[in-house]
Amino acid sequence: MNLSTRKIGVFLVLAIGAIILLTFVMAPASSGRINSGSTYRINPDGYGAWYAYMQARKAPIQRWKKPVDELIESEEIDTPVTFLHVDSRFTREIRGEGNFNLLSESEQNWVSQGNVLVILGVKTPVTEAPFRTLQNSPFGEVKIETRRRRMNASQILLGDEFGAMVWQQNIGQGKVIYANTPYLAANGYQDIPGNYEFLANLVSEGDRPIFIDEYSHGYKDSEVIEREQKQTLVNYLLQTPIFPALVQGILLIMVLTWAKNRRLGQLNRVSTSGVENSKAYIQALAGVLQKAGCHDFIVEVVGKEEQLQLQKALGLGSVLLDSETLAKAWSEKTGRPARELMQQLQGSSKPRRLGEFDLLRWLKKWAAIRRAISL
Repeated sequence: MNLSTRKIGVFLVLAIGAIILLTFVMAPASSGRINSGSTYRINPDGYGAWYAYMQARKAPIQRWKKPVDELIESEEIDTPVTFLHVDSRFTREIRGEGNFNLLSESEQNWVSQGNVLVILGVKTPVTEAPFRTLQNSPFGEVKIETRRRRMNASQILLGDEFGAMVWQQNIGQGKVIYANTPYLAANGYQDIPGNYEFLANLVSEGDRPIFIDEYSHGYKDSEVIEREQKQTLVNYLLQTPIFPALVQGILLIMVLTWAKNRRLGQLNRVSTSGVENSKAYIQALAGVLQKAGCHDFIVEVVGKEEQLQLQKALGLGSVLLDSETLAKAWSEKTGRPARELMQQLQGSSKPRRLGEFDLLRWLKKWAAIRRAISL
């Protein structure tokens, strides 16, 4: 291996290490999606107004800011309870499309003992149903904004000719209630009394306690935070010989790199303007992606963000919709053909390796799609 090759190898090691460090230290956490459905959130997709509505009714409701397992295994709670999940990591990661009947063994045992589990935000297939409908219920009209439906549900609590939007599954003495919309009683529906009353009836059964999951939205009790901090990777490394060895190795590589690249004569120090941390992080990451030729990765990530910003501009919320629904809404807003956006969305959902010229042209198309909304 010649000197030039070694320099390149050392540079790549340093670049990757710097990016990993910057990612842990400076990369902002994306909390908007996690907080969707939280009772602490006052945005249209939050549940703060419904929580206040339940408190005004003097319902025995409270926020749960611990892992789900701690509620299931709690010995202090010996009476049946109702546990409500609203568009949390619990629904997004465990309740994937087609897996709405998949419960862990501990969850099934817990429900069978007479407890009620309510899950809002379960993915179901897209149907030919209109996106926005008003469904009749004993508590008034319930506004539903989704084309997704659950087919062949045995116990339908709210549905139409296209399928169920809210349905029930009995397990032992308890039951699980599913809804495919995470916005059943969100803040945006405060002017639809039927939505709030319908959800209130789902979770209310006698005087049993009602717990609403906030842990999955990032809100934790102080004792949970203290316990989890002790289990972080950094604390683990600090307690083992790995961390000092890692620091020494990085310092050694930096010294060797400096020694091999030193020029004769005095150093000429060049003053540079300060760089904003977030900008430095983005530039460093972009440089590595460009060298690696990861254009397909860029298309996937940028495509999802562009779709999310387009939905927000159209007032469709922050939950990624299917391409057909979004294209139809965009076409109605701009008067341009829906297939134009459909082609762009299909390119984002199935990224392929693009050359730099094609990548720039793809980005220009997104810019034209955004401009069309403001015209």
